[in-house]
Amino acid sequence: MKKVNPLLIIILALGVFGIITTEMGIIGVLPQVTQKFNVSAAQAGWLVSIFSLVVAISGPFLTLLVSGMNRKVILLTAVFSFVISNIVYAYTTHFEVMLIFRVLPAIFHPVFFSVALVTASHLVPPEKSSKAVTKVFAGITVGFAFGVPLTSYLADKISLEAAFLFGAVVSMIAFVGILVWLPSLPVQEKMSYGKQLGILRKPQLWFNIVTVIFIFAAMFSVYSYFAEYLGEVTLMNGSWISMMLMVFGIVMIFGNFLFGGLLHKNLTKTVIMFPLLYMVIYVFTYALGASFLPMIVVVLIWGAVHSGGLIISQTWLTTEAKEAPEFGNSLFVSFSNLGITMGAAIGGWFISHLGIHQLIWSGMMFALLAFLSMIIKIKLFNSNATEASVR
Repeated sequence: MKKVNPLLIIILALGVFGIITTEMGIIGVLPQVTQKFNVSAAQAGWLVSIFSLVVAISGPFLTLLVSGMNRKVILLTAVFSFVISNIVYAYTTHFEVMLIFRVLPAIFHPVFFSVALVTASHLVPPEKSSKAVTKVFAGITVGFAFGVPLTSYLADKISLEAAFLFGAVVSMIAFVGILVWLPSLPVQEKMSYGKQLGILRKPQLWFNIVTVIFIFAAMFSVYSYFAEYLGEVTLMNGSWISMMLMVFGIVMIFGNFLFGGLLHKNLTKTVIMFPLLYMVIYVFTYALGASFLPMIVVVLIWGAVHSGGLIISQTWLTTEAKEAPEFGNSLFVSFSNLGITMGAAIGGWFISHLGIHQLIWSGMMFALLAFLSMIIKIKLFNSNATEASVR
C-alpha cells in the first residue's frame, strides 16, 4: 500500500468525535431545546432515544449489507450525513423535523464506527494496528470530554444554532480529510453472511448482549438527563452545567485507562464489580443531589465510573464474537444503543411520573438487572475459557 498521510488516523478519530458530538451533544442542550420547541424534558429526551433506537435496529444489518463496498465511499457517505443533519438541527423551527433528522445520522453511525476501526488497522503495518485502532476509538472519549460540553457551552453563551453548527463543521473537516487523504479501499475478501451470522447461535453471546443492554440503560437512563438533573436538583446554571459536562468527560479519559487495567487483571471480577459500583454512585447522587459542592465531587467519581461501562461492555460482548470481529463490533454498537434507548425512555417516564430527583432509581434498577444477568451467565457457562482468552 502507498504511504498514508499520518494525519489520516486523526481524521478518522475526528469523524468518530463528530459522531459522539452529534449523538450525545444533544444531552447538554436539552434545556435549550425544550425552550425553543416548547416541549417537555421527557419529549426532548426522544432526541436521544430515537437516535439510539435506529442505531440498535439498523446497525448489524447495514454493516452486513455494506461489507463488500469500498470503505472510502462508506465513510464519506456516513460522515456527510452528520454534516447535513447538524445543519438541519441548527435552523429548523419544527421539533418533528429535528426528530426525523436524528434518524439519518443514526443509520450511518454503526457503519462509520465499524468501518473506521477496520480501516485504521489496515492503513498501518500489522504491528501498529492496535495503536491505530486505539487512536480512532479515542474519538469517543474525547467526544464526551470536549464535544458534549462544548456543545452545551456554545448553546448557553452564543446560541443553540451555533452549538449544532459546531458539530457540522467538525464532521465537514473529517469529510474533507477522508476525501483528500484516504486512498480507495475496495474490499479484497468478503466474509460470507452465513459465517458472520453464525456467532448468533452462541447462547453465551446472547447473555452478554443482554448484559450490555442493561449496563447502557443503567448509565444513560440518568446521564441522558444530566443537564436537567444538575439544573433542577442541584440548581446549577448553564455555565456550571457546561463545566460539569467537561469535567465528566475529562475524567472519563482517566477512567478508561483505570478500567482497562482492571479488565486485564481479571475480566470476570471487574465486570461483576461495575454495576455494583454504579449503584453506589447513584446512591450518593440521590442523597447529595441538592448539595452544590458535594455534587461536584460526585460528578468527578461518576465520570470515571461511567467510562468503565464503555470498555467493560465492549470487552464482555466481543469475547464471544472473535470469529467475526467486525460483525461483533456492530452488535456492540447496536445493542449498546438499544440500552441507551431503553434507559432514556424509562428515565423520561420516571421524570414525568415521579419527578426529576427520582430519576436516579431508574439507573439503580437497570444496574441491578445488569448484575443479575452477569451472575446468571457465569453460573450457567464456564467463564474460565473467556478469562483465559482475554489474558
